[in-house]
Amino acid sequence: MLNLLHEFKEWVVGFSDSPWAIFVLAINSFTESIFNPIPSDPLILGMAAINPGSVFWLALVATVASVAGAVVGWMGGIALGRRVLLKIVSAEKSYQVENLFDRYGIWVVLIAAFTPIPYKVFAITAGVLRFDLRSFIVVSLIGRGARFFLLAGVLYYLGNSGLLDRMAANFTLLTVAIVALGVAAVGVLVLAKKALGKR
Repeated sequence: MLNLLHEFKEWVVGFSDSPWAIFVLAINSFTESIFNPIPSDPLILGMAAINPGSVFWLALVATVASVAGAVVGWMGGIALGRRVLLKIVSAEKSYQVENLFDRYGIWVVLIAAFTPIPYKVFAITAGVLRFDLRSFIVVSLIGRGARFFLLAGVLYYLGNSGLLDRMAANFTLLTVAIVALGVAAVGVLVLAKKALGKR
């Protein structure tokens, strides 16, 4: 299964220098928020290595498409309930996610949208729990936009150096960096939540 996912990721990234690259990015970002396990970051990285000047446009496409897909996931949660969630995660995981919603509310969507945590699970759960759609979209745009535009900023800065090519050849480095930023963001949000709760 892992080999299959790796081959699929390589196939997606292979579109980086294709005329269809922007459409593949939009489709991948859209479906990643519903069922697709492949993040858009490696595709953005590959496309940025070819044309560093396009990174902010790529970030915008990825953000809008990802949030649009999340809205579809939210609607699926509303319409089909918990059973659609159980198609992609175990019952134990789904209850853990629901507990996070109970503790942190809509802010947990912001964390999931920014970090490598499976965003789709939280989008569908938000629908299952009938969280307000407008709030969900706003928080998703902030989280997803922060993630992709932060990546775009880093890639733009590195665009004129050899570091970008080395990162494109070694995606693990970029993944570790994103995870580290995500963990830091989670820590800050959790501490802020606790501080506000004590007032």
